[in-house]
Amino acid sequence: MSAVSKSAMRRCATGVAALAILAGCEGPLDYDLRGQVGGFSTTDAVQSATTSRPSPDSRGVITYPNYQVVVARRGDTVRDVAARVGLPEGELSRFNGLQTTDTLREGEVLALPRSVGAGSGVDIASVAGAAIDQAPETGGVRTTTLEPAKPAPAPVASGPEPVRHKVKRGETAYTISRLYQVPVESLAEWNGLGSDFAVREGQFLLIPVKNQSAPRQSAAAAAPVAATEVTEPGQGSPTPTPPSATQPLPDEKVAPRAEAPDVTAEAPTNTRSTALSLPVSGTIIRGYKKGKNEGIDIAAAPGTAVTAAEAGTVAAITADADQVPIIVVKHKNDLLTVYANVDGITVKKGDRVRRGQKLAQLRGGDDAYVHFEVRKGFESVDPDPYLK
Repeated sequence: MSAVSKSAMRRCATGVAALAILAGCEGPLDYDLRGQVGGFSTTDAVQSATTSRPSPDSRGVITYPNYQVVVARRGDTVRDVAARVGLPEGELSRFNGLQTTDTLREGEVLALPRSVGAGSGVDIASVAGAAIDQAPETGGVRTTTLEPAKPAPAPVASGPEPVRHKVKRGETAYTISRLYQVPVESLAEWNGLGSDFAVREGQFLLIPVKNQSAPRQSAAAAAPVAATEVTEPGQGSPTPTPPSATQPLPDEKVAPRAEAPDVTAEAPTNTRSTALSLPVSGTIIRGYKKGKNEGIDIAAAPGTAVTAAEAGTVAAITADADQVPIIVVKHKNDLLTVYANVDGITVKKGDRVRRGQKLAQLRGGDDAYVHFEVRKGFESVDPDPYLK
């Protein structure tokens, strides 16, 4: 018999033996080779039951006493997640060792470098309400400066706070699951890992919380766990991002206004067939969704003029914690328009503006878009009927 034939027979015999071993196993496959190796096994500990990961809030954020994480949605990039939670995309990507354009798996967990509170750093609804009170359509406009709204504290997830582990070079999901004595499948479920359980250096992982008390450890064994716990993130405020919801509320239907909109004497009448005009001639990159996006986002070239959608009074000019301005213009019948994420403001509070008059311009870089809202009193409404 030739050497080649003998080698082929050995490979065949090895394969048959492996199938026989697998067929004889009554318990789950120990594919991480945790079985009786040298008389020591961690299989039972690794297969211990764990609790489910807490449900995130409407933005995908889970808040613990000492840190926050965010859960990615289907099709999200790091940039999408940063916009939703109100953090600079570069800061979020660097903290997690990713690029801003990296596409995330659905359910993948990113660590937040600082607190994002319960929502946007500026409560546009309260600014709009103050605008109604402080800026009557004619006369008596007060010019006191509005303070930016403070983000409300986010509700803390119930149950124990899990350890947040930062992956070191050479570590795998299997070695980390053994270190903390949790199932690798639970580790994957809590962190949205792929089917290959791959992790990357610098990645933050939530360690699943066990249903049962953790086994006692000696001081020597506990030391590596303490060394891998991450430092607490700093405190901070988010950039202005419209509030979002996991399950959006039904769209609020707003009928087109039957009567002609407010036209002031100072407004040189452009030919118009809509109640409001678009503040920027560009591309709508995000539409209105009640409870998820309270307006529309319109992108154009950096420096493009942002203009008044209708004649009215500049009722408020405020800014978020990062000093990015927000403009509120009051129109007839308690209708307000909001222009957020702008730069280079050319008007001041109390100014009368005409339709199409420049209010500001788009910011530079990747932030060249305006978030435009239409509000009837305190409530946001779909801008679309006013723009048709």
